[in-house]
Amino acid sequence: MSEVKIPAQVRREFGKGFARRARAAAQVPAVVYGHGGEPVHVTLPGHELMMALKTPNVLLSLDIEGRTELVIPKDVQRDALKGFLVHVDLLVVSKGEKVTVEVPVHTEGELAPGGNLLEHVLNALPVEAEATHLPESVTANIAGLEAGASVLAKDIVLPAGTTLAVDADAVVLQVLAAQTEAPAEAEGTEA
Repeated sequence: MSEVKIPAQVRREFGKGFARRARAAAQVPAVVYGHGGEPVHVTLPGHELMMALKTPNVLLSLDIEGRTELVIPKDVQRDALKGFLVHVDLLVVSKGEKVTVEVPVHTEGELAPGGNLLEHVLNALPVEAEATHLPESVTANIAGLEAGASVLAKDIVLPAGTTLAVDADAVVLQVLAAQTEAPAEAEGTEA
């Protein structure tokens, strides 16, 4: 995983009015916290932050008044209708530190024939990994699974240095039987 460098400006104003002005100027209000220090309120460039957040569990390198902080996004708030960033909470991490994050679950392979449905019980799998080596996603193989089959958390192959942060027997994916409709009754035929 690569680091994304983003400049941050410490903010000393707070409230809705300031937040609206910041967003109008293409800035996103954020809070940097962790490691027992006082939270630092900053603004970040909106477009750069939005592009960085397209990568799940991205590692950000913030330049805050001359010092560099490594952070990961902990909470991202978006506008419900337009989807733009409203506010971001960032957690300070250090190299070698283990953190718990959720990584998206992708699938590979095809289900057994029969029109069965695949249900994602967990769209993201909680894992623990070193902050500078967070996986972007995990992959579950569903090739040939039939109705009633499940993929458990322990069945998913994790990258080196990554461990589950959820019960190993937790169901991640399950295959549901296709529902069939009863054949329609034939109506009277016309001659």
